[in-house]
Amino acid sequence: MLERYELETFLVLADELHFGRTAERLRVTTGRVSHVIKRLERRIGAPLFARTSRVVQLTPIGRRFADELRPLVAGIDEAVARAVDAGRGVTGTLRVAFLGEWTAPALLKAVALFSQRHPECEVEVREVQLFNSRPSLLDGSIDVLIAAYPFDGMATGPTMLTEGRALAVPAGHPLAAAESVSLEVLAEHPVVQYPAVTSTGFKRDRTPDRTPSGRSVPRGPTGNTFSEMLSLVALGRGVLPVGAHTMRYYPRPDVAYVPIHDAPPIRRGPVWLGSNTTARVREFVRAAADSVAS
Repeated sequence: MLERYELETFLVLADELHFGRTAERLRVTTGRVSHVIKRLERRIGAPLFARTSRVVQLTPIGRRFADELRPLVAGIDEAVARAVDAGRGVTGTLRVAFLGEWTAPALLKAVALFSQRHPECEVEVREVQLFNSRPSLLDGSIDVLIAAYPFDGMATGPTMLTEGRALAVPAGHPLAAAESVSLEVLAEHPVVQYPAVTSTGFKRDRTPDRTPSGRSVPRGPTGNTFSEMLSLVALGRGVLPVGAHTMRYYPRPDVAYVPIHDAPPIRRGPVWLGSNTTARVREFVRAAADSVAS
């Protein structure tokens, strides 16, 4: 029978596809992660990951194993959480956070409904930045975060906010006067990058390596916060695909926002660590969904 730490190590590596980030999430060494995966592969009798010096990928067997394992592990976690919560009720303290000014009103509306339903539970509200959003969920500093999807390795709730996309360019850039642009223009300009701790799926969605037609997208410098990334744009170091709400919440005389006409909408909602699915979290996610419908 497989040990819980073996399953957890495998699933985290399947999400991150990076030994360093996996070790950071699990708070162990990269050597420990490698040892656990090798031992797991010996027990299964087949490689679960294809490794090179630069890339880690799931093998077909590893991908199928991950797909079948995730709901089983999640079910165990939820069963344990339900058993614990049954004796506690919705009490204690719930720590919720927002990422980006435009998500704060939606968060506060959900908090108001949750507090009305569960006055015995204290709610703490805080803001996080790009560089500490994931670590704050992993270390338990916050329980639920309102952020953009996808958010790799986290449980997600219903969509609360939907918005189009725009391209942030320097105010004097040739594209600044355009009525709209296509995602294909990303192949023609360096694209400012999100912090390394940002999830792979999110970066693939926001700052892809290739355009829809397959053209390579040049990588620009990396910023640690969203304001810092916009400052890199203003300095002419690159362009940056953003949500349309950025035009309202981050107006700057040195940055222009041009709508992207062929990009799918951005969805935002609650995200949390699956192993932290407590009664408080479940009830807050329910309140978040109901606050949008009301």
